[in-house]
Amino acid sequence: MSFPSTFSVVLALLRVIDHSRLYTAALVYYGLYPIAMSWFWMTLSLSFHRRQEEKPITMDSALPMVSVIVPCYAEGATLRDTIEALLALDYPKFEIVVVNDCSPDDTATVVRSFMNDSRVKLLDKTVNEGKAMGLNDALPLCRGEILLIIDADIIVTPDILRHLVPHFQGTRVAAVTGNPRVRNRISLLQHLQAIEFASIVSMQRRAQRVLGRILTVSGAVFAIRRTALLDLGGFSSHMATEDMDITWRLQMQFWDVRYEPRAVVWMQVPLTLRDLWRQRRRWTRGLAQALRRHRCIPLRWKLRRMWPIYYESCASILWAYIFVLMTAYWLICKFAGYAPRGASPIPNFWGMMIATTCIGQLMLGAWMDRKYDPKILASIPAAVFYPIIYWMLMAIITFTYTLPALLRTPPRVQTWRIRRQTA
Repeated sequence: MSFPSTFSVVLALLRVIDHSRLYTAALVYYGLYPIAMSWFWMTLSLSFHRRQEEKPITMDSALPMVSVIVPCYAEGATLRDTIEALLALDYPKFEIVVVNDCSPDDTATVVRSFMNDSRVKLLDKTVNEGKAMGLNDALPLCRGEILLIIDADIIVTPDILRHLVPHFQGTRVAAVTGNPRVRNRISLLQHLQAIEFASIVSMQRRAQRVLGRILTVSGAVFAIRRTALLDLGGFSSHMATEDMDITWRLQMQFWDVRYEPRAVVWMQVPLTLRDLWRQRRRWTRGLAQALRRHRCIPLRWKLRRMWPIYYESCASILWAYIFVLMTAYWLICKFAGYAPRGASPIPNFWGMMIATTCIGQLMLGAWMDRKYDPKILASIPAAVFYPIIYWMLMAIITFTYTLPALLRTPPRVQTWRIRRQTA
C-alpha cells in the first residue's frame, strides 16, 4: 500500500472516530466529570468545615493509654527527629513502639539511643516482611487500646492525641485519620504536593465524612482501635496500600472512620519525579487491588453507604483513561492535519471552565487549611501548573498501572521497595 493511500485510510478512520457516538460520549465525560466532581467536593467540604470543624471535641472520661507504632525501613536519617517529637507529646499516658524491619542502615542504633526512656520500645526484626507485617508483629507489645500509627519521617504536633483520642468515645468509631502537611517545600514538585494535600486529599476527606464513608485513612498518620483491628485479623500483608484496605474492611463491617483536620503532622514528600512516580504507582495499585478485593460492594444493599466511594473511584479511573486516550487521539489528528471536535490550540470554553474550576478548588482547599498550615498560601502560585503537570502525570500513572493491578494476583507479602529521596 502506497503512502498516499495509507494516509487516506488514516484520515478516514479519524473521521469515523470523530463522528461516532462513543467519541461524543467520551468528550462530554472528559469535560463535565472534573467540573461536576470539583463542585461536589467543594460543596460538601465547606459543609464539613462550617458545621463540624469549628466544634472542639473534649474527653468526658479519663484519657486512655495510647500506643504509638512507628514502622521503619532504612529511616536512620529521619527517625531521630520523629522520636524526639513523639516524646514531647502533650498527653499523660503513651508508649512508643518502633518496628525496625531488618533495615540495612543505623535505624536500630538510633532507636536504642532513646531506650533509656521507658516509654520507648524496639522490635528489631531480622527478616524484612513489609510494613503491614511489621505493624501486626508490634500488636502484642502494645498496651494501649488506641494505637497511633505514623511513618518514620513524621513530625507530630504536641497536641495531636488530644484531637484524635476523644473521637473514640463513640463506640462505633474504629479509626481517625490525621492531617499530614508537607514540610519540605523546595522544588516546584514539592509545592504541587503541598497544594494537593490541602486542596485534593484534605478536601475530599472532609467531603467524604459528610457522605459517611472515606476512601482511606492516611498511612502517614492515623489512630485505630485495637479491638477493631484484631477483629479483622490485622493488616493485610499482600495489599499494596494496607491503609486503604483496612479502611474499606472496617467500613464494610459498619465501623465508623473519621477525619480530624486539627490532628496535624509534618511529613516529607518525594523530591524527584522518579520517587513521586514510584509512590503514586503503589497508590494506584492499592486502589485497583481494593476495587478487585471488594468487588462485592456494588452488589450488596447493606454496603450501600460504600457505593459513593466505590463508584467514584471507578469514575476517576475511567476519566484518567479517557484523558490519556483523548490526548493521544488529538495528537494523532494534529500530525495528520485533521481538526477533531473538542480540540483547539486556543483554550476553548470547556478548557477554561475546567482550569478555572480546578484552580478555584485548589484555592478553597488552601484557604480551609491555612490555620493548620499558614505557609500553604505561599504555594498558591504553583497552583497554575497543577492542571497542566499534575493531571497529566497522575492520569498516565493510572492508565499504566490500574489494569495490570486489577488482573494480576498480588504477592503474598508486600515488602518495602525503596528508600524515598527527600530534602
